[in-house]
Amino acid sequence: MPEPHRPAPALEPGELEAMLAYWRAANYLTVGQIYLQDNPLLRRPLVPGDIKPRLLGHWGTSPGLSLIYIQANRLIKRHGANLIYLAGPGHGGPSIVANVYLEGTYSEVYPAISQDEEGVRRLFRQFSTPGGIPSHVSVPTPGSIHEGGELGYVLVHAFGAVFDNPDLVALAVVGDGEAETGPLAGSWKGVRFLDPTRDGAVLPVLHLNGYKIAGPTVLGRTSDDGVREQLEGHGYEVRFVEGTDEVWVFTELAAAMDWAYGRIREIKQAPPPVGDRRWPAIVLRTPKGWTGPRVVDGVQVEGTFRAHQVPLADVQTKPDHLQQLEEWLRSYRPEEIFDRAGRIDPRLRTLAPVGDMRMGSNPHANGGRVAAPLDIPDFHDYSVDVTAPGVATRESTRQLGELLRDIYWRNPVSFRLFCPDETSSNRLGAVFEASDRCLETSVLPTDDHVSPRGRVMEVLSEHCCEGWLEGYLLTGRHGLYASYEAFAMISASMTVQHSKWLEEARKLDWRAPIASLNILLTSTCWRNDHNGFSHQGPGLIDTMLSKKGSVTRIYLPPDANCLLSVADHCLRSRDYVNLIVIDKQPQPQWLDIESAVEHCRRGASSWGWAGNESAGAAPDLVLACAGDIPTLETLAAADLLRRRLPELQFRVVNVVDLMKLPPADRHPHGMSEVSFRELFTESSHVVFAFHGYPGGIHGLVHGRPQPERFHVRGYMEEGTTTTPFDMVVRNGISRYHLVLEALRRSPRTPPGASELAEYCSEMLDRHRSYIVEHFEDMPEVRDWVWSQGG
Repeated sequence: MPEPHRPAPALEPGELEAMLAYWRAANYLTVGQIYLQDNPLLRRPLVPGDIKPRLLGHWGTSPGLSLIYIQANRLIKRHGANLIYLAGPGHGGPSIVANVYLEGTYSEVYPAISQDEEGVRRLFRQFSTPGGIPSHVSVPTPGSIHEGGELGYVLVHAFGAVFDNPDLVALAVVGDGEAETGPLAGSWKGVRFLDPTRDGAVLPVLHLNGYKIAGPTVLGRTSDDGVREQLEGHGYEVRFVEGTDEVWVFTELAAAMDWAYGRIREIKQAPPPVGDRRWPAIVLRTPKGWTGPRVVDGVQVEGTFRAHQVPLADVQTKPDHLQQLEEWLRSYRPEEIFDRAGRIDPRLRTLAPVGDMRMGSNPHANGGRVAAPLDIPDFHDYSVDVTAPGVATRESTRQLGELLRDIYWRNPVSFRLFCPDETSSNRLGAVFEASDRCLETSVLPTDDHVSPRGRVMEVLSEHCCEGWLEGYLLTGRHGLYASYEAFAMISASMTVQHSKWLEEARKLDWRAPIASLNILLTSTCWRNDHNGFSHQGPGLIDTMLSKKGSVTRIYLPPDANCLLSVADHCLRSRDYVNLIVIDKQPQPQWLDIESAVEHCRRGASSWGWAGNESAGAAPDLVLACAGDIPTLETLAAADLLRRRLPELQFRVVNVVDLMKLPPADRHPHGMSEVSFRELFTESSHVVFAFHGYPGGIHGLVHGRPQPERFHVRGYMEEGTTTTPFDMVVRNGISRYHLVLEALRRSPRTPPGASELAEYCSEMLDRHRSYIVEHFEDMPEVRDWVWSQGG
């Protein structure tokens, strides 16, 4: 590996020696976690019984992560930097745990992992073992806000952490395997949204060790000039550090870190014009598995993909491997690191910061510690005046936009909206009365609400939008991510990982609760008729239904007032992933604000004004609905039944909180068995119109009495560029389909039933020919309004 052409500046000799010793200590603790269950300080020769029966973990990236961590400690000590550390190569988990242990934070958080020989033994035994900790940087790791198992998101989390956080520097280590992912490739543009006076700074360290799991990496095989050109094109000024000599790399990296922090301070104190602004980035090239076994069984390991996980895999069965492991461990000179009691040499401890300056203890990495409540205006003030069901028509999300506008005004440094270039499209444009779109660029006269000082975050990347919000939340702030429904699946894996993070965080008393991840899905499958099949898909609902109920919530408000009530609840909540689904197009408004609040409090309730049941008697059947368009079609079906079959007794039930449907022992929001029977009766058939895939409802009501009586109609992957009503017809959820289903499920056949069935079939036939000829829906559909008289 070539050395840089310029001479390296020198560290103080004593400082360099101490840092190298600290690195040996971190590497020793890393290897010990992967291999040892006993004899943690090598007080005697290793025997097979000292080795864990299952060897799990990742060595290859760990020496580089420790090297950077130690250099970051120096930056904090020398310059007083407020620094958090995000490890993109998250499977280097043992190295981060080792460094948090060395700085003392780990033992403070977990007293059983004490600063002595028994503590080291427990540190080793807990790693990647049942009842212990994962192999990657994750929730139990103090100082982490980043789930290391999900490659591609380290930079977006880092940028989210520093927005509105002017004193914070997020050091983000990007692995060269991670650098190949689409989300990471798109996230370099974060500097184009960073305001030097309002925000903190992100310091990317692109760590190139040449290999991923089994092959070389693209950037690892790219020349320095090629890497530099890529990063400079994104707006960075780059310094390279590379070599195989420990003294050289330590000294050179220290100089690079000083340079980077100095450039950050210069930019923040006197920001250059946006066109001339280049934030610092470091590219570090070191061998994969550095300081580990160079050759195993005659095959090169260090500096190759073979160092990625466990370089010596057969230490229990091959004596030469066991001997090689002991030589590897002793090469770090543990007798110089630990005293006889197993305590770390006090001279090494002085290299780490103290108190909350330690990266494992930084309050921003435990965001609930610094979070302030969101100042939310009274949502009643934004309600729609509903004098009777179905009379008023509104774009429901526009009412939410007005609420969000005022939240922006009241929370100028702790709330942001993140949306992929769809804020106005999703009818949330009122927020631009409070803040512009953020973009660090020159502003043209043709631009609309664009400013470097803007705080509405629009970028055409769902990964960036959700990742920025996650980083923002994890460091103690609040926000909302709004997306076209179908495209929320692009970032679905991030939503899943965040829900898992919250699930695990709830088990840790020391992790303070953070604001919930609130996701608004609009431009939904039922009203993306103009965009077509590619824009039609409610899949995120199913994805979140598979997650544990302690964390996930799914709300389907049928109108604006319900949306306001749900949004207020979600924005005040902590430690949840809240999915809110409602369309942006004009739609009937059903409930006045007080009725909406009570309906949302219940989560599901009978709309007596819409049904046709006699008091005191069980209805013939139940018409249930969840979602705005299913609600519209269900009420249109109810209108037909009331007018054409007045003898048929039916109840209309609307569900706004989807998690009310499962039994209470499966979800904390699940209604009691008594309440479920009261709402859906004990035996009546239920015709259920659902916003998403029908299987979702079937799964939720599994375990309820006679679940086979639920007949669900929902999205069936039928779509195209067509009329709004044709979308519900194609998927069998139209008012005419619902009436036909109700007639099939009714326990009796009232007079006029066959005529009504024939009418519905004729209307479906007429619909198909009408839209082909006229390119719009029939007047009977377009002009339908709820019949108050029944």
